[in-house]
Amino acid sequence: MSVWSLRLLCVVTVLVGGCRAANAVEEDPQKTSVPALFIFGDSLVDVGNNNYLKLALDKANFPHNGIDYAGQKATGRFSNGMNSADFMAQKLGLAISPPYLSLNNAKGSSSIMGGVSFASGGAGILDGSPKPKIFEQTIPLNKQIEFYSTVYGQFVEQLGSIEAQKYLSRSLFAVVIGSNDILGYFKPTSSMKQKYSPQQYLDLLMTTLKGQLQRIYNLGARKIVSVGVGPIGCSPKIRARNETEGCDEETNDWCARYNEAVVRLLQNLKSELKDFNYSFFNTYLLVHDFIERPSSHGFLEVKAACCGLGKLNAIFPCTPISHYCGNRSDHVFWDFYHPTEAASRMLADSAFDGSPPFVYPFNVRKLSAM
Repeated sequence: MSVWSLRLLCVVTVLVGGCRAANAVEEDPQKTSVPALFIFGDSLVDVGNNNYLKLALDKANFPHNGIDYAGQKATGRFSNGMNSADFMAQKLGLAISPPYLSLNNAKGSSSIMGGVSFASGGAGILDGSPKPKIFEQTIPLNKQIEFYSTVYGQFVEQLGSIEAQKYLSRSLFAVVIGSNDILGYFKPTSSMKQKYSPQQYLDLLMTTLKGQLQRIYNLGARKIVSVGVGPIGCSPKIRARNETEGCDEETNDWCARYNEAVVRLLQNLKSELKDFNYSFFNTYLLVHDFIERPSSHGFLEVKAACCGLGKLNAIFPCTPISHYCGNRSDHVFWDFYHPTEAASRMLADSAFDGSPPFVYPFNVRKLSAM
């Protein structure tokens, strides 16, 4: 599972108004010309892929998840409602990008034309330890790109090579990844610390991520929306480990360094690939601002999770037997790692229409128009 993201769609409803149909789109008045949105990432933007992994532990297709989603339905989103991927699609005037694993019988149909979500709860830049396919717990980024290569082939088959490239070059590719890699390194039982210093580990992540972004580029992507990690050390799960309930500053420091490294990586790719463009959203800065100035954003609770059990509602996850708060829009965190729908909406709004230092070198709206 991961921590933030983002932003980048009863589409990733804050508690206003009635429910809309599950796939209804509230179109932005300044709708862009982006034809499709492809999502790569972790639980921050998973819209249901993990539902199809029979033995996956990172799932959210049960109450109280989805309590504010259309029909109060738990869809596999790690949220009380929509996540940032939903809100991003909404901003673009697109329908929600369906989970790739729901399309196994849809080859050759129009279901891929508006984009596809490959995101999977628990996914990371690194693949993790090898395991038999039946025991796969998530879809790591490398596997997500492999799935996308299949979708790319379908675009070429349907549109022809030249038209497919034109279509994909106008589309957006959101990459929301890195939180699980950082969580994995800094968890108390991590074996990675025996193999790598923090800087060596960060270098490994950047080398791997560069190759992954280049693969997506080689498969037609020209507009990348990269979403940085949030202040993971301030998540309820990490706070609950501390007697003072304070943030883990070492983890937060490396989250900030990770984001800085991703920006340098994107800048290098831009210098190497002339038709490559990107927008980087610094989740860390905005979520940190939520925590430091909650009333300015309409929040009352920044430490505890809305749904869970134990200290800060963060010792046990959000399940049907967990306690959940009455006013979800007051909370930054839905469960012990993930943002509420209200926080996800704000993150998506900032990514789409914000300005530096939160989004760089330009926002998603401007990237869409390029």
